[in-house]
Amino acid sequence: MNYFSSDFKLGILGGGQLGKMLLFDTRKFDIQTYVLDPSDEAPCKIACNQFFKGDLMDFDTVYNFGKQVDVLTFEIELVNLEALEKLENEGKKVYPSPKTLRLIQNKGVQKEFYSRHNIPTAPFQKFTNLENLKSEIVNQQSTIKMPFVWKCTEFGYDGNGVKVVRKASDLDLLPNVECIAETMIPFKNELAVIVCRNPSGEIKTYPVVEMEFHPEANQVEYVICPARIDEKVAEKARAIALNVSQQFNHVGLLAVEMFQTEDDDILVNEVAPRPHNSGHYSIEASYTSQFENHLRAILDLPLGNTDSKVAGIMVNLVGAEGHSGDVVYENIETILGWNGVTPHIYGKKQTRPFRKMGHVTIANENMAEARRIAEEVKNTIRVIT
Repeated sequence: MNYFSSDFKLGILGGGQLGKMLLFDTRKFDIQTYVLDPSDEAPCKIACNQFFKGDLMDFDTVYNFGKQVDVLTFEIELVNLEALEKLENEGKKVYPSPKTLRLIQNKGVQKEFYSRHNIPTAPFQKFTNLENLKSEIVNQQSTIKMPFVWKCTEFGYDGNGVKVVRKASDLDLLPNVECIAETMIPFKNELAVIVCRNPSGEIKTYPVVEMEFHPEANQVEYVICPARIDEKVAEKARAIALNVSQQFNHVGLLAVEMFQTEDDDILVNEVAPRPHNSGHYSIEASYTSQFENHLRAILDLPLGNTDSKVAGIMVNLVGAEGHSGDVVYENIETILGWNGVTPHIYGKKQTRPFRKMGHVTIANENMAEARRIAEEVKNTIRVIT
């Protein structure tokens, strides 16, 4: 199929920052792109060929949108699966497949998948609602010990829907929804590996990255590539990520988030079947960005080189505490004057505390220098009103 400067149409479900960054590469290759999103102010709106406003969870909206395009992908997991399944059954190319998404969309189903396929993961129990979890905790025979990690199985994102429960009263602040209670694992590092795979079976992994999290918001503050870990641990992480990819039989990108334990074991935390925050560094620091490789993968084109050209660190730009309203990026002019520093502004007009508003990539041949600059970027730029 001729994708370039042709009548071919790529559809993207979701119009957020991930879609906006993917559109950089569709414009580079002159590929027509249609986007569906519920917001009139979606970041993708300025860069796609056709923008449609609509509910991503509504069957008819998603189905009718999908009928207009040749290949359909998504930048957010919260989409109507039944519509995607009907489109796929009618011969529409949907990547990743709804069969893959059905195994990932619900975190409880995802964790059960790991158990069935002997993929190393933290021990867990699933509960239909919070009340059942509370009943289990008071049971004298319960294997749930505090502290543990509570996760809602659906609709969680960016640190929302994940809480550490240290005492029984913490449960009173949580919603009465389906959830999992996961053993809290002491770990050295949180790592991630992005795997890209096309329908022909070509598969590549990006280098292992290390993630540093904000202690309160449970959001990634820094992504560091390559991870500052032993090479044997890195090899183990990439091998596990490849196995996870093969078990899910996914097409496109799969971001595999993992824990490195105190004993250097690797446990899979969760996955995302799309471009991911842990791969944003690749726009400047890799030979082929994660967004270009997602595009190559879903169109069954040869995958690009996933190696890094230099060390890369990403700093998330999130809304400052105490600021809600029209956004201002304070001191952005200052960091623009620094070598190897590239800000990416997502196009969200309204900020609020801890909302992801952009990121900054630092590319440098020296990792220690890149990390120093990243800290300076973090302390200089503020997302305020």
